[in-house]
Amino acid sequence: MTIADAADLFSPATRRQRVVEWQAPGPVARAASRMSGLEAMCTIRDGTLPPPPMARLVDFQMRVAEPGRIVMELEPHESLENTIGLLHGATAAALLDTAMGCAISTMLPSGQTSVTLDLKLTYLRSLSVRSGTIQAEGKIVKLGRQTSYAEGFVRDGAGHLAVHATATFSMIGEGQKAK
Repeated sequence: MTIADAADLFSPATRRQRVVEWQAPGPVARAASRMSGLEAMCTIRDGTLPPPPMARLVDFQMRVAEPGRIVMELEPHESLENTIGLLHGATAAALLDTAMGCAISTMLPSGQTSVTLDLKLTYLRSLSVRSGTIQAEGKIVKLGRQTSYAEGFVRDGAGHLAVHATATFSMIGEGQKAK
């Protein structure tokens, strides 16, 4: 490749732009902290609370929020591609970490949350902008006082399993006792 050929790769004709807007996460986190995890997830799903900035950046939405289970959806776009024309693996990682963490949250009282300790993904099928609507499902395996476990699945638009994940979460906070 010559320097002239490389210059064509930066031409205005191939330039793309994507503007991402989000709400400041602090006020949203304070509002959500007064709700149970399931209430918070449902208000994000329903649009009453804004989604976290990462969801806006990657452009995925929560579609299902029920006790112990979350489903996120993504319409894949080229801004998520790597140099070989596939969705970057971090896309599935972000979807799964969010879906599994949110699934844990659906079972927590107000004042309690969790953070990811580890995340293991196995990529079984590549994803691209031609994959159709991508769904990431997170499900609780075990909810514990100090540590919780979840499992996740990413499926392409045809329902084929593309990524399987497991994760461990550390529980934070004591939660509010029922009155």
